[in-house]
Amino acid sequence: MQKNAMALIMIVLGLIILIFPMLGLVPLSWITGFIVLILGIGLLISGFNDMSVSKGVGIAEIILGIIALILGIGFIVNPGLFSWLLGLIVWIAGLFLIIAGIIGIFVNKGGFRWNGVITLIIGIIYIIVGNLIADPQILGALIGLWLIITGILAFIIKE
Repeated sequence: MQKNAMALIMIVLGLIILIFPMLGLVPLSWITGFIVLILGIGLLISGFNDMSVSKGVGIAEIILGIIALILGIGFIVNPGLFSWLLGLIVWIAGLFLIIAGIIGIFVNKGGFRWNGVITLIIGIIYIIVGNLIADPQILGALIGLWLIITGILAFIIKE
């Protein structure tokens, strides 16, 4: 009974988020922002404490802490930054997959050529998806679709 109620809640929330996509993106951006903000504070504290042991490690932690603080505040204030950065990360992963696919195609060993072709195709898909999810509205809609699909699967799958 409780599983069906959760599935129904996920489907309803998914439908609401499909209608208002930013309702799905904003909480995710805020939660991620607070986590990254706490990480930044921890890195700053650790960096100042590690300065007595190793100046290089301490400075690196302080720099990473400042970057994390800026990103955390940015995610909280502007969910579009979260969406853009997520799209950029997926786009970069696609670029690496395309490079690996091209290398795989030109390696003259057995099945590597087909692995390279498949990797190349997946890399192209990643770049397309990365460009799409950089738009906060599309990322929010994808979150809504994910909730709907997860809710439907929770109804269908019996444990």
